[in-house]
Amino acid sequence: MSAANLVNLKETLKLGAALTDAALERLLPPGHHFPPSIHQAMRHSVFAGGKRLRPILCIEAARMVMGSLPAGIQDAGAALEMLHTYSLIHDDLPALDNDDLRRGRPTCHVAFGEATAILAGDALQTCAYQVLAGLRCPAESRVRIIAEIAHGTGTVDGMIGGQVADLEAEHTKPDAARLEYIHRAKTGALITASLVAGGIYADANADAISRLRTFGMAIGLAFQIVDDILDVTQSSEQLGKTAGKDQATEKATYPSLYGLEESQHRADALIASANEALAPFGERADTLQALAAYLVERKQ
Repeated sequence: MSAANLVNLKETLKLGAALTDAALERLLPPGHHFPPSIHQAMRHSVFAGGKRLRPILCIEAARMVMGSLPAGIQDAGAALEMLHTYSLIHDDLPALDNDDLRRGRPTCHVAFGEATAILAGDALQTCAYQVLAGLRCPAESRVRIIAEIAHGTGTVDGMIGGQVADLEAEHTKPDAARLEYIHRAKTGALITASLVAGGIYADANADAISRLRTFGMAIGLAFQIVDDILDVTQSSEQLGKTAGKDQATEKATYPSLYGLEESQHRADALIASANEALAPFGERADTLQALAAYLVERKQ
């Protein structure tokens, strides 16, 4: 990535995160609101310093389609971040990954107890759909966005289905097809839904939605492949979460199946194919394409 593109990307990430954080601050109940324990737990995990990738992808997809930033799109991004954070809270629980570090901070169940952490995840999911139901776009678009995101987080080719398949694959040697399903569903589905939701919000036509979906499916899989690589190559301090967990639990990963070099090659190829999908948008796709490059070049 060129120096100019890197500067522009850093500004995009900074502004997108600021938009999302302001929306989250406005939309989430304050920490003192009764009962305070649940609201403090929700905020502990939401404001733990995440990259806000899914909201930013949603925002930039809408900007690419419309040519400018649609009013209120940050609320859709905030809802997506709530859903992503709920999944992290639950994923870290003792019954699942049993992790005590997330985004460089104690995980929700470590800080607030297991029962409150479960309820905090549930509450974030509920709050997300409340926000989506009130989006400032036509009612038909709201329904389509809610359906798209619900599918992306569900059990059929969605996040929860991918998490179940991931759990069941521990201590086994899954084939390539099963591994790809896990990654596309567990991680890629919500990334894809974020992009498509942004397109729907901006009133994209069917061709644009199809191209955003193709782009999302490719970068979503690439993102998880790079996550697998980083779990092997980076430290806990660099990642902000416990490194080496995949190996310790004998999880199915791309490096374990293909090795590090081939895994990186596959991620790079996916980004190239993703960028092809957005070629008809010309320069308006530059930001999303820069974000795609960032996904495979990041170190955390």
